[in-house]
Amino acid sequence: MNRPLLFLDVDGPLNPYAAKPERRPDGYTTLRVPRNGTHEDDRGLSARRRPLRVWLNPGHGRILLQLGFELCWATTWMDDANRWIAPVLGLPDLPFVDFGNVLLQERPDGVHWKTEPLVDYACGRPFAWVDDEQSERDQSYVTAHHQGPGFLHHVNPRVGLRESDFRTLADFASSLDTPRATG
Repeated sequence: MNRPLLFLDVDGPLNPYAAKPERRPDGYTTLRVPRNGTHEDDRGLSARRRPLRVWLNPGHGRILLQLGFELCWATTWMDDANRWIAPVLGLPDLPFVDFGNVLLQERPDGVHWKTEPLVDYACGRPFAWVDDEQSERDQSYVTAHHQGPGFLHHVNPRVGLRESDFRTLADFASSLDTPRATG
């Protein structure tokens, strides 16, 4: 049997962006990602955009690789996560969900815009999804539209992934292993 998928969001779970801006969490390193182009300031003057500050814990990559999942980016970073995030975490290039024209598009039913594309990508395969923006509506959608187990795990964007989150994910992956009958 294939390993279950682990859909990884970057901002929130891996980058605790909502932590106090002056206090980088212990064990994290700061990455400055350039933003493309320029923007206009309040006075109508063209100004360079400040780089995006991203906090990442280099130890998370090793842990993620040992959880028993096939990892897949599920983030607005899409393939850029392979350029900027994966090297800091020590991850190989990972597949990513291309959100196409639904990227950041609100749905009238309140289901997160990532939910349907993730269910489609999984195509009945068991998955876990770590994100900081899921709701009960997303879990209900997964339950109604996904043929396999789907586990949505909310991560607090002020603290990011913690040891207890990794244990919970590993427990989910191992719960999918069913003993085979011998005889």
